[in-house]
Amino acid sequence: MLLAGLGNPGPAYRHSRHNVGFRVADRFARRVGVSRLQTRWHGIAGTAVVGGRTVTVLKPLTYMNLSGLSVRAALQELRLGPGDLIVAHDDLDLDLGRIRIRPGGSSGGHRGVQSIVDELGTEEFGRLRLGIGRPPAGTDPAEFVLGAFTHLEEAVMEDCVSRAVEAAVLIVCDGYAPAMARYNG
Repeated sequence: MLLAGLGNPGPAYRHSRHNVGFRVADRFARRVGVSRLQTRWHGIAGTAVVGGRTVTVLKPLTYMNLSGLSVRAALQELRLGPGDLIVAHDDLDLDLGRIRIRPGGSSGGHRGVQSIVDELGTEEFGRLRLGIGRPPAGTDPAEFVLGAFTHLEEAVMEDCVSRAVEAAVLIVCDGYAPAMARYNG
C-alpha cells in the first residue's frame, strides 16, 4: 500500500491548513516505525510493515497542485494500482476536525487530489479527508488554506491528525468498511 500525505514543501507552509496531509504522513511514519525516510519519486518516502502488509509513506515535494506526478511515480515503481493508494488531505467542505474516509470519489475541487486523478486516469483510490472548515466570509479560500491554524483550531487539529493516523492503520489492517464505520460519524 501507499499512503500519500499531501502538502507543500518548505518552512513557509509547514503550519498551514493545506499541510495536514503531511502531518498525517509524518505521524503515521512514526506510529508504524518507518525507520528511514529518503528522497524518492519527487518526494520523501519510507516503508514499514503494518499488520503484515508493506506500507510506503510518501510526502510529495512537487507542491500540492502537482502531487499526482510524485504519486504516479511511486505507484509505478512499487507496482501498485490505484486501489492500493490512500491519500490524506485537507478538506474545506468538512467542519474543522472531522474525518471522512472514502475508497474513491471525485476530487471535490481539491487541486492536489485532482492532480492525482489526472495522472492516474481514475478516481478509484482511497481518501482520508481532514476537515479544516470553511474560510470566514470575504476570505479568499486560497489564502485561507495557506494560512496557519489559530491556537484553538490547532488543538482540534492535533486530535484530528491523531485520529486520522489510527484510521489509516485500520484501513491498512482491516480495510475501508471498519474504518468508515468508526471514523465517518
